[in-house]
Amino acid sequence: MNLGGSDAPQKTKGFAGTRMNTLGTRLAKVLDVDADHIMAHTKGLWEEFRGKRLFITGGTGFFGCWLLESFVRANEEFGLNAEVVVLTRAPEAFMGRVPRLARHPAIVYHKGDVRDFAFPDGRFSHVIHAATETSAILNAENPLLVLDTMIEGTRRVLDFTIHSGAKKFLLTSSGAVYGRQPPALTHIPETYQGAPDPLDSGAAYGEGKRVAELLCAIYAKQYGVEAKIARCFAFVGAGLPLDAHFAIGNFIRDAKNGGPVKVKGDGTPVRSYLYAADLAIWLWTILVRGRSCTPYNVGASDGYSISALAGIVAKLLGDVGHVIDCPALEGVLPDRYVPDVARAAVELGLRPVISLEEAVLRTGRG
Repeated sequence: MNLGGSDAPQKTKGFAGTRMNTLGTRLAKVLDVDADHIMAHTKGLWEEFRGKRLFITGGTGFFGCWLLESFVRANEEFGLNAEVVVLTRAPEAFMGRVPRLARHPAIVYHKGDVRDFAFPDGRFSHVIHAATETSAILNAENPLLVLDTMIEGTRRVLDFTIHSGAKKFLLTSSGAVYGRQPPALTHIPETYQGAPDPLDSGAAYGEGKRVAELLCAIYAKQYGVEAKIARCFAFVGAGLPLDAHFAIGNFIRDAKNGGPVKVKGDGTPVRSYLYAADLAIWLWTILVRGRSCTPYNVGASDGYSISALAGIVAKLLGDVGHVIDCPALEGVLPDRYVPDVARAAVELGLRPVISLEEAVLRTGRG
C-alpha cells in the first residue's frame, strides 16, 4: 500500500488547481459555527501545546479533519506557534479535498503508510493515532488486511512515539472491543468484560482494536508512555460519509435527495450519536487530562431506535417521511450499541452538549 515517492514532510503552500468538494465545503461552513463551541470547552487545554509539535495519523479522515480544524483555530486564537505533522498515504488528494487546511502553515503532510512509514525528523510532544479502516465492505471482504493494518500500524506509531520523545499518546479505539452488547444491558460501561467472537472473521475490526489497546498497555509499562484510550461509538457531523454503512449518514442523504428516508431492516436496533464538535472536545480533553491506560467511552448516552432516528431526520430535513423494510419480530429484544459515559463525566467533566436534533440540522445544512 506504499504509494512511493518522497517520505519527507512537505510544507503546503497551496495546491494548484484544487477544487473544494462537499467535505471541505461542509467543514468550512459548520466550523464557523462550531469553532466557538469547541474553543469554549477546551480553552484550558491548549497551553500544553504551546511551541510544540504534534503527530497525527488518520488526520485526513472524519475524526482527523475535526481535530485539525480545531487545532488550527486554537493555534491562531491563542498564538500557540504549534505545528502538526499529518501522516497520509495521499497528501495531494487531501489537499484537493480540503484546500483550506492544505494551505495552513501550521500543518505539514508526511507521506507514508501507517504500517511502515519513515519516521519524520525532530522531536514531538504528542501523538494521536486516529488512522483506522472503518469500511464494512473491507472488513467483510478482507478482514486480514483490516487486522494487519490495525496491529502493525499501532505498533509502528507507538515505536515512533518512543523515537520522537513524545510523552502523551492517544488511541482512538472503538466500542467494538466489547463485542455484541447484551440487549438487556441498556448502557455498556468500560468495566464490561465482553469481547468479539474470535471465530467470527467479521470481528477483525473489534479484535484489532483490542490488540491495539493491549499494545498501548505494553508500551506504557515498558517505556513509560502515557497511553490515553478513547473508545469511540457513533457520531454525526460534517464530513461523515453519507454513502457508507453509517445509518444516520444514509438517512441524511435520503432526506437531502427529497426522501423518503429508507430504513434497511426492521428499525429496532438502538444507537446513540455524539456530534462531531463535541467529539473533538472529548478527544482533546482525553489526550491532555485522561489517565494513562484507562479507557473512556466516547459517545452520547441517549439511545434512539433506528426507526425513531429515521423519523427525526425525515422531519427535520424537509418532512420527507420514512419507510421501513420489514416488520419487527415479536418477543425479540432489540440490538443495542449505547455507551455508559459516566467515567468521562465524573473524571473529565465531559458531557454531550449539542442535541441530536441540532446535530442533524447542522450536518444536513452542509
